[in-house]
Amino acid sequence: MSDTDFDLTGQTALVTGAGRGIGLASAKRFAAAGADVIIAEYIVENGKKAAAEIKAMGRRSMFIEVDVRDSASVDAMAASALAAFPNVDILVCNAGIAQGIPAEECSDEDWLNMIAVNLNGVFWCCRAIGRHMLERGSGAIVNVASMSGMISNTPQPQAHYNAAKAGVILLTKSLAGEWASRGLRVNCVSPGYIGTDMTLEGFSNDDWRPTWLAMTPQGRIGKPEEIAQAIFYLASPGASFTTGTNLVVDGGYTSW
Repeated sequence: MSDTDFDLTGQTALVTGAGRGIGLASAKRFAAAGADVIIAEYIVENGKKAAAEIKAMGRRSMFIEVDVRDSASVDAMAASALAAFPNVDILVCNAGIAQGIPAEECSDEDWLNMIAVNLNGVFWCCRAIGRHMLERGSGAIVNVASMSGMISNTPQPQAHYNAAKAGVILLTKSLAGEWASRGLRVNCVSPGYIGTDMTLEGFSNDDWRPTWLAMTPQGRIGKPEEIAQAIFYLASPGASFTTGTNLVVDGGYTSW
């Protein structure tokens, strides 16, 4: 490999859920490698702040408000992005939610909202930006799944979250197979417990934290930047022969 394998100068990345956590860390990693970055975010304040941070790094950036649960909103996001930038070379589908609730207490609304954000939203974004990439004959998509798409976490109950993330993993593999011959690569990253605002809320639970740490061989939670590095690799030219992969970054949690 050469330095050019990790140089994104002249490329544009679109990251959903980029207002904080893994999404923001990924946006900054792309910008550091020379890419312009489109911040797609549901929380307006976070999205505007993230775009300003990217601009402060000397890269072009814009904020687009999007609700990934709504396919029309996603299509509008794609149209806005392509009106401002000639191409979207990289798509990171990171927007997501988490909720710990016993299955028997999970309402229809709880289930449908989890699937709408964490699975439907990934597909809507892949479809909207994927169409553009297919027309060009090139592009890299990285979806953010979870180790929870491979195992059932304990002690927190989260069947709907696990099911949605499992769907992301197989969706990724399916799209990779369909689109490989047309110039697109589609991969996903499955984080373990990472120190984002969302995860730290659960980490503050005295009943959950000891188990999380005991079941992670490295004995700690990860940093958003550690996931951003994995996302960056899969999106970069350095991963040119990699598609349909689920890269697990979990401190060893799934090794036991």
